[in-house]
Amino acid sequence: MRRDDRLVDNIDSIFDILQRCDTISIGLNGGGYPYIIPMTFGCELNNGKITVYFHSAGAGRKWDILNEDPRVCCEGHLYYKTVKLDDGSITAQYESVIGTGKAVLITDKDEKIKSLKVILDHYKQSGFPVTSCKGLSFVEVFKVELDEVAGKRNF
Repeated sequence: MRRDDRLVDNIDSIFDILQRCDTISIGLNGGGYPYIIPMTFGCELNNGKITVYFHSAGAGRKWDILNEDPRVCCEGHLYYKTVKLDDGSITAQYESVIGTGKAVLITDKDEKIKSLKVILDHYKQSGFPVTSCKGLSFVEVFKVELDEVAGKRNF
């Protein structure tokens, strides 16, 4: 990173930024070009590692790419405003997180339900009855333990 003064490297601070993001973008490797898709998500911090959860249909471009190459890049950001500086330049005030890892399909039903609850909690929908949802048998859930993660902010 070119601007060390903007680096956020404390895992708790990085997780805090990620939790405040509405969506993340998942970068995939496939089809000759990178493929980026915005996703609803949930995340957890356990033992100093961030795990991101997102859902998918069991078919389609995202599904096909993840089954060929599970390596992903996850990005989330918060834009606050653009400000003019005293020196005549302009800058954006923001916070962002970028991490990489491998997407793993969750096949255990109990873990899938738990992961969907993490996603719902992220959107303040913790009371939704996941186990009686008609779509439960159709939705697939992936988890990505972020092997590398960094944050950046400019206030």
